[in-house]
Amino acid sequence: MDRRQVLKASALGAAFSSWSAFAQVSSSQTPDAAKGLPAWPTQVQKIIFGSCIDQRRPQPIWQSILAAKPDLFIFGGDNVYASGQPWQLQNLENAYATQAAQPGFAALRATVPHLAVWDDHDFGLNDGGVEFAHKQASKNAFVDFWQLPADDPRRARPGLYHAHVIGPMGRRVQVILLDTRWFRSKLRTTDQRDAPGKERFVPDADAQKTMLGEAQWQWLEAQLKQPADVRLIVSSVQVIVEGHGWEGWHNFPLEQTRLRQLIQRTHAKGVVFLSGDRHIGALYKNTTPNNYPLYEITSSGMTHAWASAKEQGPNRLGELITQNHFALIELDWHQQQIQLGFQNTQGEWLKKQTIALSELR
Repeated sequence: MDRRQVLKASALGAAFSSWSAFAQVSSSQTPDAAKGLPAWPTQVQKIIFGSCIDQRRPQPIWQSILAAKPDLFIFGGDNVYASGQPWQLQNLENAYATQAAQPGFAALRATVPHLAVWDDHDFGLNDGGVEFAHKQASKNAFVDFWQLPADDPRRARPGLYHAHVIGPMGRRVQVILLDTRWFRSKLRTTDQRDAPGKERFVPDADAQKTMLGEAQWQWLEAQLKQPADVRLIVSSVQVIVEGHGWEGWHNFPLEQTRLRQLIQRTHAKGVVFLSGDRHIGALYKNTTPNNYPLYEITSSGMTHAWASAKEQGPNRLGELITQNHFALIELDWHQQQIQLGFQNTQGEWLKKQTIALSELR
């Protein structure tokens, strides 16, 4: 039995062994036994998003997620932790196998349509990018674990960027998953470690440095020209957030500007950013001339949020979420609204923000 078969067997075995425990909360989402994966919905109203899952830690959060009955789940990166150095493929495969056997995760993967992209800890190098020497081996393990279809373009091209469209016009949701690791240039290290606003990295305005790489930039432009009513752009690191020195698009301000200008130039309506990495939950809003406001929801810390986290947060809306959580995105097509919010491991609401879709035009 090859590596892919071992991982698939482990995942499916765990899913069916845990089925009875989750039957009441997921009875309306029967897995497609013939395909081994749940069928895609014809339209979506409720999307759950989360990141930072340590396979070695308890994961009670899945029961609340399944109880919420999402139409789609998005894994935003750090889906397992295997970035120790020297990096070894076996450690990554072991991490995936451990996570596959986690009952709640296995039940979700067997019953809820899902999309995934990586971040540094399942990519393989903490805060790493283009310089990581083993990224192809890491990508192969990702492809196997997430059971990407044989004709999926991610198998043939560098990186793991991907897009998926669900729903008819008028209710069409486009999910764009960016790869902010494979092509990303090396970051400029801070000269004042742990200083507020300069904790690990400082901005680098070198025009030769990139977040996405030129091929992914061209692909993104083509995606933004596709018709959609809501566009959820998933970046494993924060996009519009200001005021801290951790990883984010602000490390390359020219790339951050390029992204804003691309959205404006393509007349891409309905953009909301989804990000992870920071072990916090938060909502952000950025207003720029000649364009609609850009919102970002960061959801990070499904198994280990940063309880003592602090940030200046000049464009943050409200307080940080510093307990384990997941993000909910609920689309009210009748009222033409989108609600962004967070729930904790008990399924209790921590924060809600409602946005009129007309604001994202």
